[in-house]
Amino acid sequence: MFKALAKPAIDTAGVEPYRLAAWRWLFPLAALHAALMVPLSLLALFHGWAPLQLASPAAHAREMLFGFALAIIAGYLLGPQPRRHLIVLVSLWLTGRLGVLDWPGAVVASLADGGFAMWVASRLVPRFIAAKKWRNRLLSPLLGMICLLALVTLTWRYVDDMPSTAPLMHQSVLWLVLLMTFMGGRVIAPAVNGHLTTSSRQARAGVQPNVEGALIVLLGLAAFLAPWEALHPVAALLTLVGGVLVLWRIRGWQPMKCRDRPDLQMLMLGYAWLAIGLILLAYRWWAPEHASTALHAFTVGALGTLASGIMLRHVILRAKRRPEREAVLLPLAGLFAVAAVLRLGAVEAGSAGLTLLWLSASAWSLGWLLVAWRLAAWIPRTQRDKGKLDPGQERGELPRRHR
Repeated sequence: MFKALAKPAIDTAGVEPYRLAAWRWLFPLAALHAALMVPLSLLALFHGWAPLQLASPAAHAREMLFGFALAIIAGYLLGPQPRRHLIVLVSLWLTGRLGVLDWPGAVVASLADGGFAMWVASRLVPRFIAAKKWRNRLLSPLLGMICLLALVTLTWRYVDDMPSTAPLMHQSVLWLVLLMTFMGGRVIAPAVNGHLTTSSRQARAGVQPNVEGALIVLLGLAAFLAPWEALHPVAALLTLVGGVLVLWRIRGWQPMKCRDRPDLQMLMLGYAWLAIGLILLAYRWWAPEHASTALHAFTVGALGTLASGIMLRHVILRAKRRPEREAVLLPLAGLFAVAAVLRLGAVEAGSAGLTLLWLSASAWSLGWLLVAWRLAAWIPRTQRDKGKLDPGQERGELPRRHR
């Protein structure tokens, strides 16, 4: 279904024939990491676990964005890699995760974490430069920005009280929101369109390029304006319009006609969390309250639901099975919705806030443990990648008609 946006960065002729898709290792590892890291962050933040360098919101956010989310991005977009390259890449990621521990080798872990981000950028950024449409070329600087922020934020472990910490972390979330909006639409639109074409024999809304282009401009401008508090009213207007457009886009996908496709319903629910987050963020930027509370609609609701749904659907399709028959999809969407609602409500809960945080973390961790379990069941059923590169979605390519 997916065709190449650009030629591979290297000539694959003469390269060892045995390749493994990056998602085979990175998807299960990312799921286990997500299940473990949120409870550990709460232990460090509220229960004084000194061995963990997670006793600040910025440290927790960095690990979830550039440890967890970046691993999923790499797994989905890198595609088949020579086995020895994948071993090095995964080793860098695993070593980088040790950077949250207070131990003498933390500098080595930070270097490995930076090496992972640089490796991902060197493979992904050139891939989308040659795209014909500006909307597709956007992926190149966007992925480069996310990887650059992963490098810059490593310095927080060694420099205390940096005034740029909170603004950069908020901006990192907004760039991730733009990526989820773009890539989520590119996964959902053809899947829904194919289903509706098969069921009603009539093509539907598809990618909606005008809406997609408007969302790119709106959310990109909002991310650039976010560091300046004086411009927050303008950024609030942009994000509010963006949230309405996301809802309009979902309406065009006709979710009521996908009642028999829980895999598509789950993805659209995750996309709806983007709209909820954008509307909440617009409100927080207008009201005299901190915007970080609204960001959890993105990082818990949207990221949890979209990432888990895309990961499971991707692997099940690779196993040549029907993803709508996977029984855990809607329960997963429910768990991540509960986790997001509890996390958003914890700020206003007063003395009950910590209890809500632990309940939210429990729902989140249970969801990702379910994802890890189902990935472990499905991945052995997929065909290993040998010979030349697969022409499909595994390489993170966009449909030819969208080039």
